[in-house]
Amino acid sequence: MNPKYIDIHSHLNLNQFDSDREEVIHKLKDNNIWTITVGTDYKSSLLAVELANKHDNLFACIGLHPSDVLIEEFNYSDMLFLSQNKKVIAIGECGLDYFRDDDEDFKIKQKEIFKLHIKLALKTNKPLMIHARPSKGTMDAYIDVLDILESYKNDNSKLNANFHFFAGDLNIAKRAIRLSFTLSFDGPITFSHDYDEVIKETPIESIMAETDSPFAAPVPYRGKRCEPYMVKEMIKRIAELKGLTEKETNQIILSNIKRVFKI
Repeated sequence: MNPKYIDIHSHLNLNQFDSDREEVIHKLKDNNIWTITVGTDYKSSLLAVELANKHDNLFACIGLHPSDVLIEEFNYSDMLFLSQNKKVIAIGECGLDYFRDDDEDFKIKQKEIFKLHIKLALKTNKPLMIHARPSKGTMDAYIDVLDILESYKNDNSKLNANFHFFAGDLNIAKRAIRLSFTLSFDGPITFSHDYDEVIKETPIESIMAETDSPFAAPVPYRGKRCEPYMVKEMIKRIAELKGLTEKETNQIILSNIKRVFKI
């Protein structure tokens, strides 16, 4: 069955869904909506895999969030084992986050763990789900992520990545696109014009949509818990900015998702 929508980044494995997780998932099924449940540590990655195995409309992404690299060790062997599951279609979310702490030792640790994720992605031939969050007023985390990815991409043409919750500037977007990477956009594009130029200038073949639920609900759901079905609002806004119909935009984005994640 072909899905109506695919939300490529949600966190149905977090405790915000503990009270009604199955109800939320079945609502998605009833509306033919698929989503990728993304891990942020080993426990949430394991739950993402368990949920994906249980539900046809769910897939999993496994990894250790860069903000947590000092809290939990990245066990490559355990993650490699999880990655063998057929419902695991991406590695992450992983990358660099300098927003709250740009201590140099912390940066070094994040880069070390990010490189292990890249190693795992290359080993399994699965794309990376990139988290890049720069320090305020800069693009530093994006620049460092791209520098690292470029050092691998030169020797590994199969390395692929999607920049989740993209908030970089046009220069960063162009640099990522030159490497054949994709960018995904979330709720803020529906209530802020900060993303308009990047979306307008980015080829539609390089764009995806996500919710990052339970966070950052789009208009008209602001203030509520974000859920994967709300991805349609991002599709609607991208269509407006690209001058395309909502149906055409969604079909292209679905094609992009199937290409990158091999669904």
